[in-house]
Amino acid sequence: MKFDTGDTAWVLTSAALVMFMTPGLALFYGGMVRTKNILSMLMNNFFALGIVSVLWAVVAYSLAFGGDGEIIGNFDYAFMKDAGSAFPPGLALTIPPLLYMGYQMMFAVITPALITGAVADRMRFKAWVWFIGLWVLLVYTPVAHWVFAPSGWLFKEGALDFAGGTVVHINAGIAALACVLVLGKRKGYPNNPMPPHNLPLTLIGAGILWFGWFGFNAGSALGGNGLAAQALINTHMAAAAAMLSWLVVEKIKSGHATTLGAASGLVAGLVAITPCAGFVGTMSSIYIGAIAGAICMLAVSLKHKFGYDDALDVVGVHLVGGIVGSLLLGVFGDISINEFGRDGIAYGGGSGLFFDQLLAVGATIVYSFVVTMAIMLVLKKFLPGGVRVDPEQEEEGLDLTQHSETGYALERA
Repeated sequence: MKFDTGDTAWVLTSAALVMFMTPGLALFYGGMVRTKNILSMLMNNFFALGIVSVLWAVVAYSLAFGGDGEIIGNFDYAFMKDAGSAFPPGLALTIPPLLYMGYQMMFAVITPALITGAVADRMRFKAWVWFIGLWVLLVYTPVAHWVFAPSGWLFKEGALDFAGGTVVHINAGIAALACVLVLGKRKGYPNNPMPPHNLPLTLIGAGILWFGWFGFNAGSALGGNGLAAQALINTHMAAAAAMLSWLVVEKIKSGHATTLGAASGLVAGLVAITPCAGFVGTMSSIYIGAIAGAICMLAVSLKHKFGYDDALDVVGVHLVGGIVGSLLLGVFGDISINEFGRDGIAYGGGSGLFFDQLLAVGATIVYSFVVTMAIMLVLKKFLPGGVRVDPEQEEEGLDLTQHSETGYALERA
């Protein structure tokens, strides 16, 4: 095989950028938890880099991209057999097959890591270990196959997802909701204040996510080309617009524009543009980001009305942002941007793409919620000690009780 060196260099860089997003996510979430739980949050995210990477090489990549079935892959690439020499069926790329496997691996790593923000402060590390392994195999790989593999049923239906609006964000967001419903509320929530302990850390994490997202979205062009440039610009503009719209709504509602709001807003924009990045024009990306920032800000406030404890707003940002972006693709899709895309309502394509997007959103939500709930309930019943730490351990903090460490060693001079 002969590959394009420029395309290969860009996707190598993009894979590294997406890998860097998981430590960025750890800092983004870590600053928002209480001091006694920061190491637990960091550990849950870094652990994803270990367990998911190994599972991906052993079997998950094969299940996600092997074979030509519509529902799930096969074991053609299990234990890396032929994964370095053959592309998944239906794909003909200008980069090495092994690089495609590695790039997709970084997506698989960060997707379950997103869930850690919802279960913060109360999930046992042992339960997280079991959960993440089962979730990647039973939830992530089938949904990735449906949407990303050319033989997947949603791919064949004509649903579009440039970089993971359904596969990553809706999938993780609805799974987060299932997890918190099983876990229950944090001790003292919502009566006791639980403010972020280190917002500068959260802003640093948000900056790393913004930076890494260029690899996430522009890298999904799978080449160093004009489409990658369009996706990169769309990614940046959506994040900027969403941050502004979030802050406007926040200022109107509460009288203040906060740094946490700025961080959450830009992430909401990044989430929403993810499915659209290579299928819409620049101004459309601004519209999508602005709409997503406002809607996600309002969605975050609804958790108090519905009574579930999504500690760090995974549902309001990733589930809602993913839905908004996926559906708005049905409005703003523009085939002139990408010949493999489709025109949406605003570009004369009618409602066909919108309803295909609605199908993909609905299927992902139903499947991920049901299977995630089943995983959590099985672990709650059969895992010794269950999925949640004891009340005394929760009060002491997960850093000490789960890892025998503290995030900060503060001594008087």
